[in-house]
Amino acid sequence: MAKIFYSMAGEGRGHAVRVRTLVEHLRHEHELVLFAPDEAYDFLVKSYGDDRAVENVRLLRIPGIKFHYTGGKLDLFKSIGHGLNYARRDLPTLVGAFRRRIEAEQPDLCISDFEPSLPRAARKAGVPLMSIDHQHVLLAYDLSTLPLLLRRYAWWMSWSVRCYYGKGDYEAVTSSFYTPPLKSGFERVQQVGPMLREDLVATIPQQDNFLLSYLRTNTPSHVLETLAACGWDVRVYGLGERPRQGRVSFHAIDECRFVDDLASCAALVSAAGNQLLGESLYLGKPVFAIPEEMHHEQQINACFLKQMGAGDWTTLESFSLPPLAKFLSQLDQYRENTSTLCGRLNGTPDALAAIRQTLARRELVRIDAQFS
Repeated sequence: MAKIFYSMAGEGRGHAVRVRTLVEHLRHEHELVLFAPDEAYDFLVKSYGDDRAVENVRLLRIPGIKFHYTGGKLDLFKSIGHGLNYARRDLPTLVGAFRRRIEAEQPDLCISDFEPSLPRAARKAGVPLMSIDHQHVLLAYDLSTLPLLLRRYAWWMSWSVRCYYGKGDYEAVTSSFYTPPLKSGFERVQQVGPMLREDLVATIPQQDNFLLSYLRTNTPSHVLETLAACGWDVRVYGLGERPRQGRVSFHAIDECRFVDDLASCAALVSAAGNQLLGESLYLGKPVFAIPEEMHHEQQINACFLKQMGAGDWTTLESFSLPPLAKFLSQLDQYRENTSTLCGRLNGTPDALAAIRQTLARRELVRIDAQFS
């Protein structure tokens, strides 16, 4: 049994969902210590909090980088400012704390899902490091099919990936629902699909006459007005329970019910996070994506969604009835395109294999050291 330290970013649902999916497989073979900030901690504490007493899993809260919003919109400059303050104020302290914990507990492997402090501490302590994230898309993928603005953003943000993980050897696993060619120099990066949990993989897709929507709490009112006017029943998650708005009903977050609704909806209307788009396409569901204007990473996801013929998109701020109605009028074509993806995007087995191979190499090095 190996000991694994596993840290992650705290913004959004995708990082924590990826981590939990892998942990549910790994915890039967290895001891895991999870380090989670903000939303990721709030998500994982329901599964691995002290009151759950899950064998071989410990969950600890750490500081993290957060997105900031002004007037209900993502404020890129405030978010960057917070990141710079975090790097100056919190990061050195956290790296030092991780270094001391690594020296005390002697983990066999450190894994990071786009969290910067554990990789730095692992390098200083000489412990093998893996990245399992979506953000390596920005660094390693050939994004030449994207619009120029998004290519420029990807180049700019790729430096944050380099900064997070540093130079030198580490195993990189990139989880994404799309797999364009890798850029020269990044051939060792392993491309896998989204991390899909067992209950979703086991679900049998159906098709009922309603739309499913997953929205952030800062969603502007015109989005709900558009959904109410589209002529379909719409089930909305992410905004909490509230009175119906025409044919739009609002539901509290319930993972089992959400998976059931995702498996039986006619299509998804949602923000463009990699995890949810991957889950939808695995179940053969067309997607109309509505990323925020300043959330360029989600716009990259939305562009690839459209290039795959699996859906369409517009920005959240520009969302209106005409593009949604056009999407709904072409559902048959989108269903035909997504049928080729249904059941084929699960990256969990490949990611688990990569972790086990890294641990096996670590064990061989240890054995060689004993006999040298």
